[in-house]
Amino acid sequence: VFWLSLSFPSCSPTKPQMEGNPVPRDALSVEEILRSMGVDDCEPRVINQLLEFMQRYTKEILLDAQLYCDHAKRTAIDADDVRIAIQTRANSSSTQPPPRELMLEIAQKKNSQSLPVLSQKTAPLRPSHQYCFNAPNYQIRSPSGMDDD
Repeated sequence: VFWLSLSFPSCSPTKPQMEGNPVPRDALSVEEILRSMGVDDCEPRVINQLLEFMQRYTKEILLDAQLYCDHAKRTAIDADDVRIAIQTRANSSSTQPPPRELMLEIAQKKNSQSLPVLSQKTAPLRPSHQYCFNAPNYQIRSPSGMDDD
């Protein structure tokens, strides 16, 4: 397992060498991907977080692929094992939206019902003042009611 802990001064284009420490190729790739998506500046920890996510995701996929390979009684992982592992993880980690036709059918049924008729009152109904948050919650004491200490 390869754990990477680096600190980058910014997400802007880096030089291959920073303060004498070589920047890993994966970190440069992440920076290039971010730049291609229009991210010109980011916190230095973003690259570390993305690298950690990529490492963890790849490890989980390869472990799943190894299970599929073992199940098939093979000694080496092939591309089909990896494809199945990715597909299984994608199906279990996210849900697919319902089909468009189903949503249109539900919308048509819902929209066929007419809205209730509004009352003729112009102001919205509110609860009594004692239950409202905008009711006064203080009392002003008159000067004659003050105690002399």
